[in-house]
Amino acid sequence: MTATIDLGSAHDPAGEPGFDPALFRSVFRRHAAGVAVITAMGATGPVGFTATSLTSVAAEPPLLSFGISLGSSCWPTVAEASHVGVHILGEHQEAVAAVFARSGADRFAHTAWSPGPAGVPLLDGVSAWLVCRIEAMVPAGDHRLVIARAVAGDPDGPGGPLLYHQGDFHRLPH
Repeated sequence: MTATIDLGSAHDPAGEPGFDPALFRSVFRRHAAGVAVITAMGATGPVGFTATSLTSVAAEPPLLSFGISLGSSCWPTVAEASHVGVHILGEHQEAVAAVFARSGADRFAHTAWSPGPAGVPLLDGVSAWLVCRIEAMVPAGDHRLVIARAVAGDPDGPGGPLLYHQGDFHRLPH
């Protein structure tokens, strides 16, 4: 069973004027972020999406968080899932990031994967992965902030990190 905490909606009860969402997005384009793919197994098969909102929350217990849009095609499956896969993409996986970010794409058609712990789809060739048990889903505007506890993982995949900045994927210089 997951806990739910309401962080509020787009309406601000304090009466502060609305903040332009385009300006908000523009500011966060300046924030470089690692690129991850979140996966879950549903009744009709695997689902997954690219996330740049992945955050380490705590080491004890090992908690992380990520955001998912309520409009995402993956949301219904993630909402019902007990576990998710969290894949840290390597610099060699820009195409994987693009496929899992594309709306309407058959994300698993040309992506190598296998079932992992708790039946979670695990992508091949990622820099690192975790399988996590969902602990809470926090309403946050038009998204849910998912808090999950790591239960299995592997940090030893190939490559340096893939980054997202200014609306595009990047690699660290070597």
